[in-house]
Amino acid sequence: MSNKPIKTAVFPVAGRGTRFLPITKASPKEMLPIVDKPLIQYAVDEALSAGAETLVFITGSSKRAIEDHFDTDPELESVLQAQGKKELLDALHSILPDWATCVYIRQSAPLGLGHAVLCARPVVGDAPFMVHLADDLIARRSDRAESRHRQVWHRVAGARDRSAGR
Repeated sequence: MSNKPIKTAVFPVAGRGTRFLPITKASPKEMLPIVDKPLIQYAVDEALSAGAETLVFITGSSKRAIEDHFDTDPELESVLQAQGKKELLDALHSILPDWATCVYIRQSAPLGLGHAVLCARPVVGDAPFMVHLADDLIARRSDRAESRHRQVWHRVAGARDRSAGR
């Protein structure tokens, strides 16, 4: 078993958000604001602070706002620059560090969490990865989260290696 750092985080965000209707009819639940950031931003920030460099979003229909949130918007940046709104421009630039990569995979049908995680396999392969359920906001130190991910990975990988040797 490897002690390689976990560099990929998977965000299954394809769900319809029915628990939060009617607000989620037009806006993904992951984009609901918590103070001044959408909910998904907290999960991404935690994953990045735990060492993730590749963020894999398993999306569904009407989730375009998530992609737009993490994408650049040169037109908006030009407007803010021209208006001298440096604080807002800095806030936009702080959404995602330059070294992080976002990958978006469309889940073809709502077949549950396990299927959503499996959709990440073309990007993740057999490497260890974190799964973040972005519709739950839990205040916790990210180093504990990474440590727990690593413990579970080693247990699962060890069990898989033992069963393969039978």
